[in-house]
Amino acid sequence: MSNNRNSQENLMKSLQIPLKDIEVATEKFSEKNWFGSGRFWEAYTGELPRAGANTTMIAKRWNGKFDGQFQAELDILLKRKHMNIIGIVGYCNEMNEKIIVYEYMSKGTLDRHLKDSTLKWMKRLQICIDVASALEFLHGGDVTLKKVVHRNIKSHGILLNDDWDAKISNFELCSLYLLKQGMEHIIHDAYLDPQYNRGFLTEKSDIYSFGVVLFEILCGRLAWVEGCEDKSQSLLPLAKHCYTQGKLDEIVFKDIKEQVVPKSLTTFSDIAFQCLHEDDFERPQANKVAIQLKKALEFQEFEIWEAKLPRDYKEIIGSSETPEMYQTEKKKDLYKKLSDGIILPKEKVWFILSDNGEANKMISATSPAFSYQNHRSHKWRSIHKSRSSPSHI
Repeated sequence: MSNNRNSQENLMKSLQIPLKDIEVATEKFSEKNWFGSGRFWEAYTGELPRAGANTTMIAKRWNGKFDGQFQAELDILLKRKHMNIIGIVGYCNEMNEKIIVYEYMSKGTLDRHLKDSTLKWMKRLQICIDVASALEFLHGGDVTLKKVVHRNIKSHGILLNDDWDAKISNFELCSLYLLKQGMEHIIHDAYLDPQYNRGFLTEKSDIYSFGVVLFEILCGRLAWVEGCEDKSQSLLPLAKHCYTQGKLDEIVFKDIKEQVVPKSLTTFSDIAFQCLHEDDFERPQANKVAIQLKKALEFQEFEIWEAKLPRDYKEIIGSSETPEMYQTEKKKDLYKKLSDGIILPKEKVWFILSDNGEANKMISATSPAFSYQNHRSHKWRSIHKSRSSPSHI
């Protein structure tokens, strides 16, 4: 036990960052470095000297009245490491200043990108999968740690990096127990589990909130727009109505509507709708949500890559020396293998009829020049080897 305590103390010491260093990095919390805010904090970006180089970071400066929320978040981030949970760089607790320093997430929060037409459907699906993976971990994915109920899942608290990888943050309201205490800080908003009236929030409350985020991502809009007077026009009643009427495609974000294949939309919307069930016992666990979201991505990828493959790709595979190795490949991986070239029986060679009317050219399947280009007018042929053919196929 003492070894664990000493290890924790050493970790805490190693992560301590002097207040003066954070003030220099953020230019004394200058307004031009402002990154975002929450009920208990303001966040600022800055360049922090670490290990001989400057590291871009986010400094989350807490209101001094909320020591409990600062400590709750710090404890979670110190003990729970996951690729889809925001990473901690360090912290400061001196001169009445309480600051947690995060890794920098260049694209900011998800809510800023819901209407971004460059954020395609497949990338939106991957963001959803990232968040589901983080929730699965918090809700019991690591058997050595106690279950964590986040209690504050919303698009404002999902951060994105340059590659659109998603990480959840804002753990100030999280709980390791199903207790009624501390609930006065819970904000009544569109993300809140309607069963909150029972007096506590569970991991199924996180699932409800995540269901709201899923529909935000699909529809390209926030669940609740500030200043909206007509609650019937908020996203959830509208999404539920359209889903039950089989008209969900009418409210899919217009800039991604043409990208979404039917099976992907159905699989995605089914699990999102289940997350919003009024009865928390009917809501799925995080791992089931992750599984269904991955299926939605697989359906999407299948349709996209199937269209890029040559019409007779099955014949090509069947003629290869090892057809069995291609049978279980995903369409994306199969496309890449065909582009790189596959080995055919020695007496045959495949060639492409070019679009521009130039003479056909025989190329060895093992040649670096061999490739499949995605043009429908391209045709694949096989011929017997001749003296003019490549010597190795």
